[in-house]
Amino acid sequence: MIKQLIQDLNAGTAIERLKALTSLVQYVQNGEMSFDEGKDYVNNHIHTIYSFSPYSPSKAIWMAKLAGLRTAGIIDHDSINGAEEFIVAGKLLDMPTTIGIECRVSMKHTPFHNRRINHTDQTGIAYVAMHGIPHTKIQEIEVFMRPYLEKRNLRNRKMIDKINALFPEKIVDFDADVRPISQSHEGGSITERHLLFALSINLMKKYGKGQGLVTFLVEQFGLEIKGKALDYLLDLDNPHYSYDLLGVLKGHFVSKFYIDADEECLDVTEFIAKAKEVGAISAYAYLGDLKNSVTGDKRDDQFEDDYIDELFDYLKKIGFNAVTYMPSRNTPEQLERVRKLCNQHKFFEISGEDINSPRQSFICEALLKEEFNNLITATWAMIGHEVASTEDASEGLFSHKMIEKYPMLGDRVTYYFEIGKKQETF
Repeated sequence: MIKQLIQDLNAGTAIERLKALTSLVQYVQNGEMSFDEGKDYVNNHIHTIYSFSPYSPSKAIWMAKLAGLRTAGIIDHDSINGAEEFIVAGKLLDMPTTIGIECRVSMKHTPFHNRRINHTDQTGIAYVAMHGIPHTKIQEIEVFMRPYLEKRNLRNRKMIDKINALFPEKIVDFDADVRPISQSHEGGSITERHLLFALSINLMKKYGKGQGLVTFLVEQFGLEIKGKALDYLLDLDNPHYSYDLLGVLKGHFVSKFYIDADEECLDVTEFIAKAKEVGAISAYAYLGDLKNSVTGDKRDDQFEDDYIDELFDYLKKIGFNAVTYMPSRNTPEQLERVRKLCNQHKFFEISGEDINSPRQSFICEALLKEEFNNLITATWAMIGHEVASTEDASEGLFSHKMIEKYPMLGDRVTYYFEIGKKQETF
């Protein structure tokens, strides 16, 4: 029964998923199941099926609790539609949560219009996050993002056409293969990962698993498949085969069909204005030059490190509140530099581990190092901000009222940390 309930956490509707979670909570309360208490692990960057992930919002909370996290944060691409389920699921499992969205912004009207910033496939585009969205603003953000989702799907269809042109015959259909594996019918986004996942499934159907598929990809497209990626694709019993194939395609195939995003991306100033309007925290997502990508789906490459001082100066000038980064992704030297710049510009520092594959861990061991204590503190402060700003829009971490009351960022963080910690029930 428990096994079936866990499977039902990824059922078709939020009502079904939350019903399954409620039943599982009963087993926990009856002492038939338990969770490890864990340590001070937090994660503010969990994707769900409302962008791309193996996990529904309910399943994501369950996995976070199972991994020993103290808090969890949802942040889907271009969509906030999983947030309400995530909040309810968190309450069912006594796990404080934060909500937000991740999106791409256009830097075409900035000094970085022709630079590779933190987007692996396009210049002049940056990934950013809107964290700590007050719960009273969920519907407003959903309505705000809806036109961008529609424009994105126009480009998605064109990219599917380009994918099909690479094969002897049509191999993937947007409506028959891509939409059904997304939550687009409930306002979820369709990303390049969806296109590649649909392609992966159809490639497996057509060419099978193992050496035959690897040979086809290498000979037909010149893909470089080696190391763990090769081992995974040669393992016929690999339970994550489709996701591993997706990872290979994400790292080495996207350039063959990618079409630059344009109208579907907010202007960076528009993004900042909206975050400020709703009382959310605007954050730049630091990537840094890559070598041996932790997620296995990004090429070794150079991004914003060469001009990061100039970039951070500009981000501060146009009104960003924060920088979000992943301690497990970067080198100690990169992290030291970013943290120094955050301190210099008084940027709020947010951490999170990008979760969109079953192989990824929900926890980041680096957070338990003493030098990253501030990231744990910041998470609880963000929870406090969300609680306070949901009750009163003028009570947010970066509101004029609170900046006047506590001019120093550190003092405000301490204030909201205390509010956040009151949400902890164990």
